[in-house]
This record gives sequence, structure tokens and C-alpha cells, in this order.
Amino acid sequence: MAKQNIQENEAEGTDEALDGEGSEPRVYELGFHLDPELPTEEVKKAYKTVRELIAKKSTIVAEGEPEKIPLAYTISRQETSCRRDFDSAYFSWIVYEASAEDHAYIITTVGVDKRIIRFIDLLTTKDAARHSVEIREISQKMSERVKEPESEIVSGIELDAALERTAL
Repeated sequence: MAKQNIQENEAEGTDEALDGEGSEPRVYELGFHLDPELPTEEVKKAYKTVRELIAKKSTIVAEGEPEKIPLAYTISRQETSCRRDFDSAYFSWIVYEASAEDHAYIITTVGVDKRIIRFIDLLTTKDAARHSVEIREISQKMSERVKEPESEIVSGIELDAALERTAL
């Protein structure tokens, strides 16, 4: 249940979405969380594996490489020997255009990768994907501007000393 194919719910009401027989390629967004305890190199390999799978079966429209983030809520997963709880994960997403058959293959294959702790699959559009990329780039530029250069950061001790000198 943790790994759901949301695409069916999003496209509900269309015959193509319900039976998966559509011959027209559609645009999907796959967002996935990778295990936060993976070494950096393994995170890159896991992302590359998913990306190559998608590229082999479809056309990639947009993507976001893995970035470690805190999760809004704890994700629990039962493993063979114990239950694991995750409060952070490497989040990544890939938007791609594929036939219903190729899409089903991608989702099935991603679903068995143990490095992925949870994923969501949505029906989307190319325009929405491109807009998301633009918004992300703008957000990153804004956050870079807000950061103060280290040379301008003053420690509390330096500030106290400066105030004492001016008081004398």
C-alpha cells in the first residue's frame, strides 16, 4: 500500500486510464524517496538506474536529481527482520512521456527496488513539468541571494566587543 500507482486515480473517468489500453503516449511524473542511509555514491547509482530505465522506455521531459530533505511525517516500512522508520530521504523526480505499456513496466520495476522507500506516480503535462523546473530555478536563485556572505557575518562576541568600544 505504501507504493501506490496514483496515476489511475488522477486520470479516473477516462476509458484509457481505466483499462491502460491507450495507444497515445501520456506524460507522467514519478517522484520517489531514496533511503537516507545510503552512501552518496549509492544514491547516485539508484537515481541513475531509475533514470536509465525511464530513458530506455520513454522520453524524459524534466527531472530533479536527488536532494536530501526532512520528511513532513515519518514513513515506516516493514522489512524482513524489522520495521524501519524514516524521517528524511533523498527526494528525486522524473517527468517522462510513455505509452501505457511502457509506463506499467516502469512502475512495476521501480516498485521492487529496495533502495526506494516510497514513490508516487502522477499523470501530468509537459507544460506543468517545465513550469515546475522554472519555479525551482527561481527559488534556488532567490535563496542564494538571501544568504549573507561569510565575510559579513559577525559573531556575538565580536558584536559585544564592538559595542563596548563604542560605549567608552
